[in-house]
Amino acid sequence: MEENTLNMLAGKPYRPGTDELRSFSRRAHRLSWEYNQLPDTETEQRNKILDELCPDHGKGLYLQGPIQFDYGRFTHFGENCYANFNLTVLDTCPITIGNNVMFGPNVTLATPLHPLVAEQRRARVQADGKFDDIEYGAPITIGDDCWLASGVTVCPGVTIGKGCVIGAGSVVTKDIPDNSLAVGVPAKVVRQITDEDRLEGMPY
Repeated sequence: MEENTLNMLAGKPYRPGTDELRSFSRRAHRLSWEYNQLPDTETEQRNKILDELCPDHGKGLYLQGPIQFDYGRFTHFGENCYANFNLTVLDTCPITIGNNVMFGPNVTLATPLHPLVAEQRRARVQADGKFDDIEYGAPITIGDDCWLASGVTVCPGVTIGKGCVIGAGSVVTKDIPDNSLAVGVPAKVVRQITDEDRLEGMPY
């Protein structure tokens, strides 16, 4: 990979409009579109697209669709992960998702960041004559056995510990420790999840 792309993955300032990154993103957008055209009964064809789009995934990955990925290749899914409708993944920095993670509808995982100073945020003609801007980002990590409910947004640089539940509509801006119930905008830990939360009459 080119130095610019390596800078992107490392969270350093980079140009999103290089030929390499444009080819990566256009491929991911095409594969996302192709996936979204298929009914969920077309399991074999959908799985083939996922293998191309997100080659770094464990067995049992199921994305209901529609989906939208920036790159796909920079996202890792563990085993037995599930996402409901409208999963959006902006993986300009690596996204690492553990085993048995569940996403409700309309979840967004967003690693990109833009400069706060307006002058630095503007797109302009670069040294090679192309119109482009400068961005950077920070990785996202989601531990095993998490459930992110409907409408959750995970912001750049966040780590969500294993066994967490993130309440509907929450915006996660800071790290969440293991086995926490977190809700709100910004998301705050309400309490720890314990054995007292087990449903009665369940076999496990």
